[in-house]
Amino acid sequence: MEKFADIKVIAFDADDTLWDCQSYFDDVEREYCRLLAPYAPADTVSASLFATEEANMPLLGYGCKAFVLSLIENAVRLSGGRVDGTVVGELLRLGKRLLELPATPLPGVEATLAALYEQGRYRLAVFTKGELLDQQNKLRRSRLEKYFQHVEIVSDKTERAFLNLCRRMRVAPGSVLMVGNSLKSDVAPALAAGARAVHIPFHVTWKLEQVEDFEHTHMVRIGRFADLLAYV
Repeated sequence: MEKFADIKVIAFDADDTLWDCQSYFDDVEREYCRLLAPYAPADTVSASLFATEEANMPLLGYGCKAFVLSLIENAVRLSGGRVDGTVVGELLRLGKRLLELPATPLPGVEATLAALYEQGRYRLAVFTKGELLDQQNKLRRSRLEKYFQHVEIVSDKTERAFLNLCRRMRVAPGSVLMVGNSLKSDVAPALAAGARAVHIPFHVTWKLEQVEDFEHTHMVRIGRFADLLAYV
């Protein structure tokens, strides 16, 4: 595929695109299964937790705090109310650990952002979903915020949310390139809005983000973040 033409804004997802996030959640889930081992086997705990998260999504949304509430709710349910305060305290500790994950930029991220910023040809934006304060803190800890002219954190990434981003940045959707790891949340809404997209698969994907793979004339898939420079 040739380079994308007439791009004015490049928007980036944050979690698992700019820095690792899901791996930390997976680590917490493994420890969670260990804590609840007296009540159910690990596969039962994981399946029940996912069902609880999915049911809570319309009310709690995405992010660490919603995840912790689901951890506690699921523990109470699986244990028949027998889970003790010590375990609940451990769950709160695990949740706070997620709120302090390092947000270290993934390989090639900072060098690529720096190159795009120095070119001055595009406005760079962060367009991500999750809990406001948590995402702001991760961006601050990553030390990448200096490269972005616009940061937008939404409760969910839909076609309408993407069109709102375009309106606020005063740019036509066709002049926006969306870069992210999730086909469901990053790529599909952008393409539906008329934008272009770059998919950078991450080595782990949250169950709720898993969808059937697809191709699109306005999307490319790259293996390394630095490969983005070949398309803009």
